[in-house]
Amino acid sequence: MPLTCLATVAVLIISTPVRADIAIVINEASPVHQINHGEAVNIFMGRYRRLPDNSVALPIDQGPLKARFYKALVKKDMAEINSYWARLVFSGRASPPQQTDTLKDLVDIVTHNNNALGYVDVAEMPPNMRVLLTISESP
Repeated sequence: MPLTCLATVAVLIISTPVRADIAIVINEASPVHQINHGEAVNIFMGRYRRLPDNSVALPIDQGPLKARFYKALVKKDMAEINSYWARLVFSGRASPPQQTDTLKDLVDIVTHNNNALGYVDVAEMPPNMRVLLTISESP
């Protein structure tokens, strides 16, 4: 292979964003130890707002990670997610998860509320959190 082709391949490999898994997390003091994919979809899509122990779930969206999370969770882009929530809010059937702008804000909410659950990039896993479910991002 010519040197220019190798250089081009190297640049493409280096510039391709690396995606890590996304962990749905909860306060480690919560009695809930895991959820399955279907439960995560139902909680974050507003279909069901109860945790497996029957306590009220408080889902939290993290702005910087939101598009990646919903793409991995339900295979939908943000335009589809926003449209979905607009219909539910307009009909009065549900309200979207609370929004945070930073990981720090998410951590503050989850560490002060045993029923709050959010999501983080596994590479940035904060202390005092329990992983309920890990979702792999498809390339």
